[in-house]
Amino acid sequence: MGLDGGGVGVTRGSISAAPVPAYLDEWVRRAFDDPNLLGEISFALRGPFHVVYPPLVGRNIQGFRTVFEQAGIDGVVYYGKKANKSPAVARACAEHGAGVDVSSTGELTAALAQGVRGDELMVTGPAKSDDLLWLATRHGALIAVDNLGELERLAALGTSAAQARVVLRVLPAASASRFGMTDAEIDQALTALDGRESIRLEGFSFHLSGYDAVARAELACELITRCLHARALGHPATTLSIGGGFGVDYVPATAWTEFTEHVDRQWFHSGKSFDSYYPYHFPAPGPAMLAAILEHDGLAQRLRDNTIRLAIEPGRALLAHAGFTVFRVQGSKIRHADGSPYCLLTVDGTSLSLSEQWFDSEYLPDPLLWPARPGTPTPTSVGAATCLDSDMLSWRRIPLPRAAAAGDLLIYPNTAGYQMDSNESAFHDLPIPPKVVLHDAPVLTHRAGSASCHPPGNRFRWTLDG
Repeated sequence: MGLDGGGVGVTRGSISAAPVPAYLDEWVRRAFDDPNLLGEISFALRGPFHVVYPPLVGRNIQGFRTVFEQAGIDGVVYYGKKANKSPAVARACAEHGAGVDVSSTGELTAALAQGVRGDELMVTGPAKSDDLLWLATRHGALIAVDNLGELERLAALGTSAAQARVVLRVLPAASASRFGMTDAEIDQALTALDGRESIRLEGFSFHLSGYDAVARAELACELITRCLHARALGHPATTLSIGGGFGVDYVPATAWTEFTEHVDRQWFHSGKSFDSYYPYHFPAPGPAMLAAILEHDGLAQRLRDNTIRLAIEPGRALLAHAGFTVFRVQGSKIRHADGSPYCLLTVDGTSLSLSEQWFDSEYLPDPLLWPARPGTPTPTSVGAATCLDSDMLSWRRIPLPRAAAAGDLLIYPNTAGYQMDSNESAFHDLPIPPKVVLHDAPVLTHRAGSASCHPPGNRFRWTLDG
């Protein structure tokens, strides 16, 4: 099929970007290969939708827990809930022994509603409201105190018989972050906590931008010293949280190198360019990065020797390969660049549901075109169903395996981490895409007079999330 649905297709040339194929988990391939599933969901929902598969969240949690076990340390995983609002993800955390990191009363109550217990919550964020501090204290959550004023307000609440459990958030040296306390403020906080029976200091926390395992290990070692100093002052100080920022490996190294070393504005609709991209290839993702942190400078041994629990707050990494986003093609037109034609699609949603635009960047893993049919590779950019020139899901001219037609589905893989709902809006009164949860359907084998249930087969059932 050609660009116009009947002519000769366009082979990859100078205007077509290098492919950036995504890693696809087995469950994604099953969903894509099902001849009915995605089409039926699209027909039922009449618009774009997100898909989540909770068993992958459980598998990712277990990956981190296994690293803790192998290192012989007491470790706890708090899921950074801001990465995805899905109730099914919070339920998976409750079912697989992970806590949840929340930053609002809405997130806190949503986590409780999915079975996460109060003492399995960590409450983070700047200058928390009195309502959030009160509710967190009532439920026994661990509160990361961001500033001295917050500590004073927490002490003044006095509305719970239980102690407020806190860690003090440290501002890393030379950091320009607006979060955390300086060395002098930490010293003031320790003085303010002296004799304060209503507050229990359980340790310290920090968060670093980027994905440097060595920097995290080195700062963690420094904070072990802080814990020991706090203990000398009479505080328990048994917990150290190193935050999140665990990388995810979306695409193969060769594809990522090909893209980054040869990226050119001529690969993008209207000559668009971006200053930076998320590192879609990450050689030591998730649990492997945690293992590298624990191995550096004897961190695991120091944690064991000093009986300190290590907390981590991954968001994206717990959602790795656990979801995708589906748009329906509404129409297409032909445009030309350097005399070569390419396809410009319009889909039934907006870039607000693929939130990498929020970071003034582009989501790069190649979307899949469903149904799979033979055709001619076709450079394709993807626009949204709004009246804004800037509303593009993919500025890049993606080398789709064939020309897309109205009614086809475009599937963006691995979007569960931050892409699905960080930036949603009902602009133009378009509905916000719902989330669909896939469930493995049991296979029934009928025998004479009975039916026996066997382990899940290749068939999925689906429900709306929540």
